[in-house]
Amino acid sequence: MQYYSLNNKAPKVTFSEAVIKGLAPDRGLYFPENITPLPKSFFDTIENLDNVEIAYQAIQQFVGNEIPETELRDILKDVLSFDFPVVEIEDNIGTLELFHGPTMAFKDVGARFMARCLGYFNRDNENHVTVLVATSGDTGGAVANGFLGVKGVDVVILYPSGKVSEIQEKQLTTLGQNITALEVDGVFDDCQEMVKTAFLDHSITDYMQLTSANSINVARWLPQLFYFLFAYKQVKGKGKDIVFSVPSGNFGNICAGIVAHKLGLPVKQFIASTNVNDTVVRYLETTEYTPQPSKATISNAMDVGNPSNFVRIQQLFNNNIEDLKKLFSAYSFDDHQTKKAMKKVFNKTGYIADPHGAVGYLGLKNRNLNEDEYGIFLETAHPVKFLDVVEETLDTTVKIPSQIQKVINKEKKSIAIKSYDKLKEHLLQ
Repeated sequence: MQYYSLNNKAPKVTFSEAVIKGLAPDRGLYFPENITPLPKSFFDTIENLDNVEIAYQAIQQFVGNEIPETELRDILKDVLSFDFPVVEIEDNIGTLELFHGPTMAFKDVGARFMARCLGYFNRDNENHVTVLVATSGDTGGAVANGFLGVKGVDVVILYPSGKVSEIQEKQLTTLGQNITALEVDGVFDDCQEMVKTAFLDHSITDYMQLTSANSINVARWLPQLFYFLFAYKQVKGKGKDIVFSVPSGNFGNICAGIVAHKLGLPVKQFIASTNVNDTVVRYLETTEYTPQPSKATISNAMDVGNPSNFVRIQQLFNNNIEDLKKLFSAYSFDDHQTKKAMKKVFNKTGYIADPHGAVGYLGLKNRNLNEDEYGIFLETAHPVKFLDVVEETLDTTVKIPSQIQKVINKEKKSIAIKSYDKLKEHLLQ
């Protein structure tokens, strides 16, 4: 499999090169040269396959022969060592829980998959790779945990000061070893711009090998397609058309879902459910893509004003907005609506949705599902990650899981920076 830059001004690369580079030299995102649908028999018998087999058949074409089958299956077995249940909320609505991994967020799978791929590619290499990543919340913890102790890999995480939850911050600032946290005076978009700038700064890249573990990296982005296949396996027997509502910030998760659809997964509609950071919602209404500075919300992992992965979604539809609209819609909801939805779900069913999951639920409600449709919203993080908001909104107590108890009382260690020059200074030290 070859990957090309969506800016079309850089040479094609292999999977391993795309993983190690992260971003193409022309600042474009890497994209697979082709996507070959899986045989119909795969979906006809998917209920008979375990998750590792499903994942292997889905990802193999994107990895190619760069990781042998035995090693790739071992990686997937390690990465997928927890559950991905669809939990029924209402008669025609379920939630796909993606928070049963080590950092209790959906990004565990992508971060762990990328870490193990990079570890495999770096197994005989004495040179160090520096993973440089920006986070609006859960990416940082997932990447830190996934790469902790990986040979030959140093991790530098940029996060916006005061704009991630306390637990999210503890997960990315308390591990030590090969993990360094940089606390940026700004918003997520500032962090992301610093990362992108560093990748193009020859005074850094001539001296050290940088790669990114944001969803701009193909090894972080593509494994997210597994979720949609796992959900289909569980609800296929209902015999209904599936509508996925995906809480969306940088749009990597929903983009991976559309890749799963291109592989043959039967999906009637994808809904991108966003908070007030509504760049894509406005684009679908006006056909003008006008990013704006991100605004802080209680669903902070989606506080992204210029989502990187939307260009990949456009490419999946050959940049034809009318074709895009046939399968893809987007809605925006504010904090008041989010809290109201959290209360509604809790009071009606006893289920505790985190703010991001509540936004996903609202996306399904906004569509008004018919009796032939089954809606699945993605619960992307455990409610404990947003403890203050959840407990205050629902007037309840959330039990602290063991994964969180491990870090909650550890000492935060971060380095405060205000500018790109300070990031550069740190990297070159």
